[in-house]
Amino acid sequence: MSGAYFILIIGLSITGLFITAFVAIAMYDRRYVAAWWFAGTYIGGFAYALTEFLLPYTVNVQLEIYVLGHAIFLLAVTLLNFGLARHYAVAPPIRLLVAVFVVSVAVNLLTQGMMRDSLTRMFIYQAPYFVMQMIGAGIVLRSLRRSTLDLALAGLMVITALHYLAKPLVAIAVGGPGANPSDYLSTTYAMVSQSGAIVLVVATGLLLLLILGKDIVGTIALRAETDVLSGLLNRRGFDARFSELSHACTRQGLPISLIACDLDHFKSINDSLGHAAGDRLISQFGAVLRDEAEVSYVIARTGGEEFSILLPRANLHVARLFAERVRTAFGNSASADLPAGHAISASFGVAELGEGEASQSLVDRADAALYEAKRSGRNCVRYSLFSGRPFEQASSY
Repeated sequence: MSGAYFILIIGLSITGLFITAFVAIAMYDRRYVAAWWFAGTYIGGFAYALTEFLLPYTVNVQLEIYVLGHAIFLLAVTLLNFGLARHYAVAPPIRLLVAVFVVSVAVNLLTQGMMRDSLTRMFIYQAPYFVMQMIGAGIVLRSLRRSTLDLALAGLMVITALHYLAKPLVAIAVGGPGANPSDYLSTTYAMVSQSGAIVLVVATGLLLLLILGKDIVGTIALRAETDVLSGLLNRRGFDARFSELSHACTRQGLPISLIACDLDHFKSINDSLGHAAGDRLISQFGAVLRDEAEVSYVIARTGGEEFSILLPRANLHVARLFAERVRTAFGNSASADLPAGHAISASFGVAELGEGEASQSLVDRADAALYEAKRSGRNCVRYSLFSGRPFEQASSY
């Protein structure tokens, strides 16, 4: 058995462990959907390694294994990018990913007639992996999360991308990839290539596990910051995220908006129908907020019937539309605790952080806009401008 075969066996074993770990995390909490994507990535890597084992035993190696293996591994890296986009709450560049995958597989199929030791052909084969890894690094860097682990992951993906571009040069330096695909595993290049791949696969897998593990620990801590009745963040949890995200958006030159809202005539509902009915109404409003909100929004119950929503990357216009959408959805939702014909509603105040504005000023303006909504008859949205009149009516609701 050659050294490359031995390294492949080690790689298969390690890949299997990572698959098990990511599946376990995904099953532990359904919110970690990204873990399913990461498991799919390593399943693809496992399948790719199996195709290399089959090289000496396949009749039509070029088509059945070489092209197939390339497509499988490229799919694995594509799944990794979707997982990263899901984890970091960044919109995945779906068209770009699909285009790179389709074009790469087609071009690789068309280059099968070229000499195996052709530098051009090897660069064409490796280039899609480079592009996919760089896309992944870009996804991580586009997120608002910039912890040491996140930056390390982005850096590792850049290193991995460069490693793919270096492979053709390494192949030429150590004697080439073999006269034909069946000879690949017996070459020095195969051993060097597989060794480097194992190191990067393990490093990437461990970093992803550390990042997910950190989030799990954070989730456990989050329980102390969660309002039991609504299932949303409490004041303590909201304040911590407000400080972190407002600084991050300011640093990156991104907009961030705040919505303050509360339930209309809540005290009278409590007094006439009892606290149990009021509790169910709070829970109902929390559910509407969760259903309408984007993944990146921070939603909290900050008082008795008072709620706050922080919208990173959202300007005043986006925040107003979201507030109106929630107002309409809540008003149209039915409540079994209220008498027939009794409407439920909420009022909203919206503000966007202005250039050079302090965070507390944003909170004050959102609260002031909410009070204006209350004075305007409730069940409406009002907003505050940072550099002009204190209040503006969005429209007649």
